[in-house]
Amino acid sequence: MLVEKMIAPVPETTEAVARAAFPKGNRYMTMRDELGNIYKDDDYADLFSNLGQPALRPWRLALVTVMQYAENLTDRQAAEAVRARIDWKYALSLELTDPGFDFSVLSEFRKRLLEGEAEERLLKVMLEKFQARGLLKARGRQRTDATHVQAAIRCLNRLEMVGETLRHALNEIAGVAPEWLLEQVTPEWFDRYSKRFEAYRLPKKEKEQLALAETIGQDGYHLLACLYASDAPRELRRLSAVEILRQVWVQNYYSDPEGPHWRDKDNIPPPTKRISSPYDPQARYSVKREVFWLGYKAHFTETCDAEGPILITHVETTPATEQDVCTTERIQQALVEKDLPPCEHITDAGYVSSDLIVESQMQHDIELLGPVGRDQSWQALAGEGFDQTHFTIDWEAQTATCPQGRTSTAWYPHLNTLGDDTIRVRFHPADCQPCPARAKCTRSKSAGRTLTLLPKTRCLALQAARDYQKTQDFKTRYATRAGVEGTISQAVHTLHMRRARYIGLAKTHLQHLATAAAINLSRAIAWLWEVPRAQTTKSRFATLAP
Repeated sequence: MLVEKMIAPVPETTEAVARAAFPKGNRYMTMRDELGNIYKDDDYADLFSNLGQPALRPWRLALVTVMQYAENLTDRQAAEAVRARIDWKYALSLELTDPGFDFSVLSEFRKRLLEGEAEERLLKVMLEKFQARGLLKARGRQRTDATHVQAAIRCLNRLEMVGETLRHALNEIAGVAPEWLLEQVTPEWFDRYSKRFEAYRLPKKEKEQLALAETIGQDGYHLLACLYASDAPRELRRLSAVEILRQVWVQNYYSDPEGPHWRDKDNIPPPTKRISSPYDPQARYSVKREVFWLGYKAHFTETCDAEGPILITHVETTPATEQDVCTTERIQQALVEKDLPPCEHITDAGYVSSDLIVESQMQHDIELLGPVGRDQSWQALAGEGFDQTHFTIDWEAQTATCPQGRTSTAWYPHLNTLGDDTIRVRFHPADCQPCPARAKCTRSKSAGRTLTLLPKTRCLALQAARDYQKTQDFKTRYATRAGVEGTISQAVHTLHMRRARYIGLAKTHLQHLATAAAINLSRAIAWLWEVPRAQTTKSRFATLAP
């Protein structure tokens, strides 16, 4: 469909009525007056065909999507707001008599964004507008934190999950080849798989549950054998539900000449690899302290300078099991590509490691500021032994000298249990056994002391970070990180981000981008209205503390 290029001005009648209805202004009117058109048709022209009748204006659909999330509206409610609300018509340059559009247009627009891998533009184009307006600058301070997001599916135990997986595959196959499917199943299948699996319907005794699990397993293997037979319709094997069925059966069953067997819980893949629902195979079970959830994590990075509005600059959506430290480099690289690299990146301990401290500085000239973990050796934890800091390391000579003046006799590269490069340093047993300070240094009765060092740059950076985080200067600078909790709270409690609206990682990420753009829009308007930043609230009781 052909995309019109020109941005329409606000119709005179719409402006007159809006000014009369909102004599003191309105946030969407301020947005239009102060920021102009945030989006342009050209930003999304590649997503639309040049043939056929003109489409609805892409810039309007992008703006409606952000405004929809700013007010936490459904597609139907957003379409009704376009049709009925004066401030929305003003922001969208529509005549008062404009009938709007069908709500399904919004889901079609989101589909275009995902298929064209253009979902990042919702936030990226807005940030470029803010940069041009002077509301956002590079090389400032930014902070990152994450929160858990529940997938738009129900939690299933293993027995429910395998039953639902087979039922899902049967439903998908029935929609493509019903006659073929009827030839493969027996009447008992309709009793087992016509209704969804729920815990209250399942057997309560463990032996009966195991028997049902193996019956489901046998049915699944039978269906897979039929699907992969030479005379089966080839298009059935390309169904995503069939591939999910195959993977789930590999993860939960094993087969021998006696038939299928239910895997023991100690013989299944870890949560990072295990499919937890056939309806959203990318969702993962995870736990953090007392919180247990099935879904994803959303990482928000925002500015935190004293001047200017606090604006979200990047959003990363990951499976729930992915460690925060794995996202740090991706976040920083994305900020560089947006021409918004910070000079100081403030995070909690989950995002920090010795190699990231070094690489952030060397590759992007970014200071990664966050607490690092303590030395976990028993000497350091005891507080009275000789840990690594008590040894003098000569990196050039590749030797270490202990507190008693003895020099190491071996220095060689080593891979630790995680596969990381380290350096193993050994002292000769003849030097260590008669040492009067041996009890503070090693618990070995025969061997000498051993040190495991990181490579030089990482080792020095880690020790410097451990020393610095004990200072008041670090505590003062790091206190700024706490402000990102307000953004997480706004996204979760005001814009209802805790539960995903859509199914799948890509769609959930689109939701998070739209949420971030909505937060930025409200904060930019508040800044233009000179609304002071909110302060951390305290309960009435807390204010009584001396």
